Amino acid sequence: MRKWLAVLGPGILFASTAIGVSHLVQSTRAGALVGFGLLWAVVAANIAKYPFFEFGSRYANATGESLIEGYRSLGKPMAWIYFAIAVGTCFFVMGAVGIVTASFLDHLFGISERFNYNATPSVAVGVMVTCALLLFIGKYRLLDGLIKVIAGILVLSTICAFLIAINHTPIAAVPSPPVDFNPWTGAELTFLIALMGWMPTAVDLSTWNSIWTLERIEQTGHHPPLRNTLAEFNFGYGISAVLACMFLTLGALLLYAQGLELPEGTAQFASGVVEMYTKIIGHWSWWIIAAAAASAMLGTCIACLDGYSRSMSRAIKSLQTNRNLVSKSTTNRLEKWVLILVSAGSLGLILAFPKDIRTLVDIATTLSFMVAPVIAAANWYLVSRRAFPNHARPPRWLHILSGLGLLFLIGFSILFLVSRF
Repeated sequence: MRKWLAVLGPGILFASTAIGVSHLVQSTRAGALVGFGLLWAVVAANIAKYPFFEFGSRYANATGESLIEGYRSLGKPMAWIYFAIAVGTCFFVMGAVGIVTASFLDHLFGISERFNYNATPSVAVGVMVTCALLLFIGKYRLLDGLIKVIAGILVLSTICAFLIAINHTPIAAVPSPPVDFNPWTGAELTFLIALMGWMPTAVDLSTWNSIWTLERIEQTGHHPPLRNTLAEFNFGYGISAVLACMFLTLGALLLYAQGLELPEGTAQFASGVVEMYTKIIGHWSWWIIAAAAASAMLGTCIACLDGYSRSMSRAIKSLQTNRNLVSKSTTNRLEKWVLILVSAGSLGLILAFPKDIRTLVDIATTLSFMVAPVIAAANWYLVSRRAFPNHARPPRWLHILSGLGLLFLIGFSILFLVSRF
């Protein structure tokens, strides 16, 4: 048990990052829109992306460095590609996470309703400032402890709601998808790509998992065997995948089967998600569910800011000619500056999309899906090349799954581009 607790952390952080927008928003929307019509997409995306996230934990444990340093070892062009992807997506990702977090907090405290105006953008400013200050003060240790508590509350709430919903509304009572529903073209394809873009999360965020694995080793002073690191990651990934299916089922049972839709506004959207829970569990649970959802999104926001500050500072460092001479204090200062810039940039996007939460989310998730094949291919190559330790190389079945997963990502990216142009 002591050994397990020493390893536990990065997988939970990964699950918390995933549970946010992709689960609370996208999975619930999918169930509410077409019932179980897109369950296959949720399952397929989780399976197809699994190897490329697993390689992050595998690479960090076996080499003692993150995937970002691995990209640099492939040459400076690959380091620049990763940096360009991170810069090109970070503001949209944090903007989407920030507006969703603010909407749940706005709903929890009834700010917009109390003052009779859309207060969500103002709440988003407070959210970003608070998250940045927490990371300035507490760093990884605070993040690790906070996420475990928050994730635990939401997981228990979701399982409880799921079991009650299944008992209240049989799955057989959920109607089939509309006859005109076609996920291979038009707006339906756009939503399909957006759904899979962050299911369970963006592939380029696999670098965060490798960084958090190293941080956990440094924090505990314990370098676990590879099998323990992978077991902990699989635990977090499994929780994330199961919860994604649960959120979609809740949307199908409590919204689609009842002919209801989620509102388009910011605080109204959060209200719709919370009411979905309380309608089946009971209104006595409103405070518990609203607080759990808001806390989960706040945890996701903190984790994403931490991930971007660490990954982008490492990416900048990897581009330096004398990167091995860059001191730890210089890296820490760089992390703080990145933290400030990402927070400010994402707030600018939130102010540009203050009313419709789904627009910003769809842009962010689609961008993430389109760049996924590049990062997936790089991760696979890093753990397959000769320089990688023999004992840590992936088994044959994981190589096969990697090939199929890469074809999956490339195929849907091409389908989306062809449909747009």
